[in-house]
Amino acid sequence: MVPAHTPPAPIPVPHVPVLLRPLMKAAAPVAGVWLDGTFGAGGYTRALLDAGAEQVIALDRDPVVFEMARAWAGDYGERLVLRQGLFSRMDEHVAEGVGLDGVVLDLGVSSMQLDQSERGFSFMREGPLDMRMSGEGPDAADLVNHASEAELADILYFYGEERAARRIARAIVTARAEAPLETTLQLAAVVESCLPRAKPGQARPATRSKPGQARPATRSFQALRIAVNREYEELFQGLMAAERVLKPGGMLAVVTFHSLEDRMVKRFLALRAGQGGGGSRHAPEEQAEPAGFTLDPRKAIKPDAAELAENPRARSARLRIVRRTDAPARPVDPRAIAMPPVLRPAERGGR
Repeated sequence: MVPAHTPPAPIPVPHVPVLLRPLMKAAAPVAGVWLDGTFGAGGYTRALLDAGAEQVIALDRDPVVFEMARAWAGDYGERLVLRQGLFSRMDEHVAEGVGLDGVVLDLGVSSMQLDQSERGFSFMREGPLDMRMSGEGPDAADLVNHASEAELADILYFYGEERAARRIARAIVTARAEAPLETTLQLAAVVESCLPRAKPGQARPATRSKPGQARPATRSFQALRIAVNREYEELFQGLMAAERVLKPGGMLAVVTFHSLEDRMVKRFLALRAGQGGGGSRHAPEEQAEPAGFTLDPRKAIKPDAAELAENPRARSARLRIVRRTDAPARPVDPRAIAMPPVLRPAERGGR
């Protein structure tokens, strides 16, 4: 049962499911029971149902998405099951003894969340420093205003691959000493203040300096969002959960949007497809075990020119697809897939 919530504010840009065409091509003919672990606007779920899925279990940690789905969810009757929850715990939403025909995961933040300024995900819109996908627990403002300089630097570096992590963390601590950082634009301004000074007569590179290059605050906002929502822990546990619930021949499709999460997915799938190696040299050597997946196809699928013209936000997306074998599922050492360290700054006060 999905709890009632205040309807979300209008979304200025419609959400476009990324890499939907190649995903549906790989899944054809669609049949049986599927699980969409990142329901969002329902693009993948509706496509699967329209293509012939007997049922789709639609999970999302964000309660707002279910309010948005009320206008059309009833059209599918009992074929659509809406559940609020984490995909890392998808086992809890699958009947015992029922193997799924497919699992779809679309990682990261959605365009809907970015476009709603009150959610605080975007550095391009004024809004509160929130970034919580579930609306519960400590938010980004708690993290920014209470974590130590060292903790902030680690989060920015390990979760955002931000080379200026220490400089930005120091600037945040200095700024919050004068007044708490409470809005997205306040934080974005602090991050941008850490950029190299422009040469005389040149404009400061406050936006992109080259086509396709990320804006200055991109990595910092990504890192904080990942920390607030514990996304890498969720992904690691979710990949193992998917292996447990899929039946032999079932398909796992994962869409990633940045290098860190894609690296985790790539190495997990390769390891469980019997193609280990390339993981952390600090991890114990994995013993040869029956492969839990077969790679289908072997390489990631990228958006084509037509999709990029329709949806520029898809430019960094990668789709990886595997098929489940009949081998038993088994746990994986997070170090073997180069999972970033788990960073949990001590909660101090909160708001």
